[in-house]
Amino acid sequence: MKVLLDTHILLWWLGDPLQLDEKELRLLKDPRNTIYVSSVSAWEISIKKALGKLKAPDNLEEAIRASDFQVLPMTIAHATGIEKLPNYHDDPFDRMLISQALCEGLTFLTHDQRIKQYDVKVYKR
Repeated sequence: MKVLLDTHILLWWLGDPLQLDEKELRLLKDPRNTIYVSSVSAWEISIKKALGKLKAPDNLEEAIRASDFQVLPMTIAHATGIEKLPNYHDDPFDRMLISQALCEGLTFLTHDQRIKQYDVKVYKR
């Protein structure tokens, strides 16, 4: 399975894995799966960390790679895909992640219930 992590899932994996259930942990640890972390999540984390709104590793890229996750860069197709999305969710970072998941045909791993309103494949816990 090819999976894109929502930012909070990445943060939980790196700092508080008990927030994830057993099924999610198995998914993330299974070497048959390709787990993607978007550059959008790194952007969101960096902004919120600089504002003092959250704590995250100082070596974020190293931590992502040590987890054997793949980095998904933001493309123009991802950016322009946002304009086609209904406005169910007002968080621009989440909307970018949804667009990436749709463009790339990825399953989105999130606990955000608002995401399910979109026509994106969401991992069922």
